Amino acid sequence: QVQLVESGGGLVQAGGSLRLSCAASGRTFSSYAMGWFRQAPGKEREFAAGITWSGGNTYYTDSVKGRFTISRDNAKKTVYLSMNSLKPEDTAVYYCAADTRRSTYVYTQLWEYEYWGQGTQVTVSS
Repeated sequence: QVQLVESGGGLVQAGGSLRLSCAASGRTFSSYAMGWFRQAPGKEREFAAGITWSGGNTYYTDSVKGRFTISRDNAKKTVYLSMNSLKPEDTAVYYCAADTRRSTYVYTQLWEYEYWGQGTQVTVSS
């Protein structure tokens, strides 16, 4: 069983920055594929960013490319999402997701992830 706990959300003005963290349990975190998804009010949950177990590959949805960076610290069992140049349309609940299968490509679909955190709210004011 893997437990994920997100933190770092909050209220920020447009153009500002936030860094989300996701702390994971489990002895083999270094082999987990990790992802960040987000869900805006009235919308479906969507992929934002993902990283392979090795950290060698990352992938971003087009709307966050160049502004968001996903990274991981296997020693701390934590994955991060650094968000810069935030826009009001980035407002959403951000969820961390994990899957214990090793892969050389980034998972981008909800069904590919087995474990989910409870989410952290990010609100960007204009």
